[in-house]
Amino acid sequence: MTYTEIEYEVRDGIATITLNRPHRMNAYTPTMRAETLDAFDRIDADDDVRVVVVTGAGRAFCAGADLGGGGDTFNKDKSHDMFAGEDDLLEDGTPRDGGGTVALRIARCLKPVIGAFNGAAVGVGVTMTLPMDIRLASENAKFGFVFARRGIVTEAASSWFLPRLVGIAQAMEWAATGRVFDAQEALAGGLVSRLYAPDELLPAAYDLAREIAGNTSAVSVAAIRRLMWSGLSAPSPWDAHVNDSRLMAALGAAPDAAEGVTSFLEKRPAAFPMRVSADLPAEVPDWPLR
Repeated sequence: MTYTEIEYEVRDGIATITLNRPHRMNAYTPTMRAETLDAFDRIDADDDVRVVVVTGAGRAFCAGADLGGGGDTFNKDKSHDMFAGEDDLLEDGTPRDGGGTVALRIARCLKPVIGAFNGAAVGVGVTMTLPMDIRLASENAKFGFVFARRGIVTEAASSWFLPRLVGIAQAMEWAATGRVFDAQEALAGGLVSRLYAPDELLPAAYDLAREIAGNTSAVSVAAIRRLMWSGLSAPSPWDAHVNDSRLMAALGAAPDAAEGVTSFLEKRPAAFPMRVSADLPAEVPDWPLR
């Protein structure tokens, strides 16, 4: 696929996805959706990609859905822009929320994903990032779960993700008011983990990405990512213990574990031989593609 609304680059084990409609503050469109889905498919298929960084071009991260279609933007009978398409329906025939397909694809990714909020992230521009593992922000960034002010509901599976990330009280405050809030409030509320001066944001994201790519087993990180996200809805710690035990047994005898211990004892950098595409254990929890 040729990309027109995102940029995609792989360098030093890091894939960068840049939302690229700066003239519209990177507002979300069906084309951006399709290109983002394709990029994450490429990421999972490429063993050279160890970490993903997602950011925006220009002064915004993503200003939410492109509202250029007017009052029928979210009308499924008159506009299909915000839905997944006529060939992607729920069992009852309802068209799937397009932002949700992106969020679920990011959730299923086998590589850690870092969101770097360079500017405003509103509506789907913030909800689709909730399955990202780490969210960093510029001090100038702003956020808004503005759906109630547009007469619609929180989407992109954010009713599942957001309360788990920030707690139900904070999630409801932001969603019920629909107000836009600044980066300091996002940090205090747990939506982002660190703030940076604008020119320091991407260097910090890449430093973190390099730390992961240069020091860890790709298979271990993929398995840990699935364990962590699956654990959010595990009925009890005993259920999580079952998944942990199965993967400890599967990976403890594998080449990466031997290399991890040997390299530590020999005081040298590890050279992990296993690859996500070929060596991911069957015990890793699996989810639908999107």
